[in-house]
Amino acid sequence: MTAPLKNSDPITVDVALGERAYDIVIGRGVLARLGQRIAALRPGVRTAIVTDRTVAKHWLGATEASLAQAGIPTATIVVDEGEGSKSYAGLQQVSEALIAAKIERNDLVIALGGGVVGDLAGFAAAILRRGVDFVQVPTSLLAQVDSSVGGKTGINSPQGKNLLGAFHQPVLVIADTAVLDTLSPRQFRAGYAEVAKYGLLGDAAFFTWLESNHADLFKGGAAREHAIATSCRAKAAIVARDERETGDRALLNLGHTFGHALEAATGFSDRLFHGEGVAVGMVLAAQFSAELGMLPEGDVARIIHHLDQVGLPTHLQDIAGFAQEGIGDADSLLALMAQDKKVKRGKLTFILMEAIGRAVIAKDVDPAKVRDFLQGRLARRG
Repeated sequence: MTAPLKNSDPITVDVALGERAYDIVIGRGVLARLGQRIAALRPGVRTAIVTDRTVAKHWLGATEASLAQAGIPTATIVVDEGEGSKSYAGLQQVSEALIAAKIERNDLVIALGGGVVGDLAGFAAAILRRGVDFVQVPTSLLAQVDSSVGGKTGINSPQGKNLLGAFHQPVLVIADTAVLDTLSPRQFRAGYAEVAKYGLLGDAAFFTWLESNHADLFKGGAAREHAIATSCRAKAAIVARDERETGDRALLNLGHTFGHALEAATGFSDRLFHGEGVAVGMVLAAQFSAELGMLPEGDVARIIHHLDQVGLPTHLQDIAGFAQEGIGDADSLLALMAQDKKVKRGKLTFILMEAIGRAVIAKDVDPAKVRDFLQGRLARRG
């Protein structure tokens, strides 16, 4: 691995999509230049900021000030925090507010928030007047390394996560790492699961580096920018060659088939944050891979050890309320997986592992094997 860059050096990662290419700007304090960057990108533009109540308390004022300094008029739309806003009702609220704010096709929507706000605001922008451009200003670690990059937008259905949406690329991503200082430890840990994912799916050296440097990343040292930039480069490279997930981009879903089912089983509630579901899902994917004879048990143990070390849940029994409320049986979890977006003609697709740093797309996985595996995991005691 290369040595981490200094905190003071903003890093720019290019998402190479031809005429729709855009920059991801990463660094401490880069939010202050948001207005300047937008003015240079779109002279004369009007904007509307979509954010949630918690983010608004910390970062709305600074965002509005940056836009005002650049002479950019803006409206503000504030939604409730959490997955509940990523719904039909949340989409209606944001869409109607954007129409009322007279946001036109040559204007910009600014998504100021975590993955929920980014997905919701991006989807509203995608369908408003048949398509309005938007800017991602991710305020969670998970959003900075994953959901703000690549153009996936959408909302949840009661039947599953992200089942309604559109591919709609942003025109700019501003990832200010200073905003992560206001996250709760649990929120930061949840985002870290997506960082670890990039090492597990395609970069063994990066995973090894994370094992040695995660403490500095959590403290806000130079490792933070380096890890975010490395994650963004990995995702940008995959998106550039498979924007609409017809091939390699599916690898980015390591841990997500299990994780999304667990989120649905817990009602998209605070019992299980998305990144926590991914962490448990990655362990399940590793254990299932080992059960199929694909992955050495030593690699499974190493993955569990590292995720445990940073405080992430690694087993079904670690999910809040597991003993009291449960998460359903193997058949109900399998039914939730059948709603996964990667299912084709009713056949399950999983992202499995052959080694740390080498994930593979496994199509037409036998549901009976998955059911037996889940039954065994659910029966564990602690």
